Amino acid sequence: MPSDLEDVLAAALRLPDHARAALAAELLQSLDQAEADGDHVEEAWTDEIKRRLDEVDAGTVTPIPWPEARRRLLAAAGGRGQGR
Repeated sequence: MPSDLEDVLAAALRLPDHARAALAAELLQSLDQAEADGDHVEEAWTDEIKRRLDEVDAGTVTPIPWPEARRRLLAAAGGRGQGR
């Protein structure tokens, strides 16, 4: 555990019970919000995938085979990851 996290935890554990409960509730609520935000991300990716498939179906873009895409990606990355 990073030391700053350990410091926060130690400080939180020194709080009275009611304050720790309030802090825990706030932390849990923040996780619920992060999950809700993740739903928006998932929805955005679904929309993007649909848009790209529509472009392929309409013939406005031409897909390239994976070996060519991989070659281009490796070239753009300066050859990193070629061992995979």
